[in-house]
Amino acid sequence: MNRSTHFVRVALACAVVSATCFGANAQAPTRVPAPGPAAPEPPAPPPAAAASLAQLAWLRGCWAGNVNRRDFIEQWLPPRADMMVGVSHTVVQRKNSAEVRTEDYTYLRLEARSDGVYYIAVPSGKKEMDFKLTGVANDKGVIGFTFTSPGDSFPQRIVYRRTESGELFAGVGGKVDGKDNEVIYPMHHVDCATGESVKG
Repeated sequence: MNRSTHFVRVALACAVVSATCFGANAQAPTRVPAPGPAAPEPPAPPPAAAASLAQLAWLRGCWAGNVNRRDFIEQWLPPRADMMVGVSHTVVQRKNSAEVRTEDYTYLRLEARSDGVYYIAVPSGKKEMDFKLTGVANDKGVIGFTFTSPGDSFPQRIVYRRTESGELFAGVGGKVDGKDNEVIYPMHHVDCATGESVKG
């Protein structure tokens, strides 16, 4: 999600380990067959993390919401080559006015790496921030994906919660002045072209 004056915007850690061993027998038989062509190396398996990225494929498309005169929309492309690319845009309407202005925009991506899935955000042209997927939980039908960062600056976590009815609640949380704080962005699935709600 976005980063403004009080926000920026989420468990799987996988490792692929392979080992080979070869033993030689000192009492080898006297007849040794001529060596044939070397067997081709088996293809390397894809990162185990790639499979977990599929759990987030439901984000594909556009999501929109409105809180405190702020309209925000988030769009995600489908998974391709172990990555999902997204963008978010927030506009705010001035009080007692029809005027709106851009408050924030963020370039996003979900990326499967060898050690897990990462949520990467580049808010309003600032340095990118990495959050590793560290938890997936089901709380009475609400599936939550928690991404965390070891850094000290806010936010330290991004949480995407999907309800059984298909709503999305994106949470941006962490410590602010030593106190835990979380900002929630409620969104619903919309048609990217028209902005009309999409069922399911």
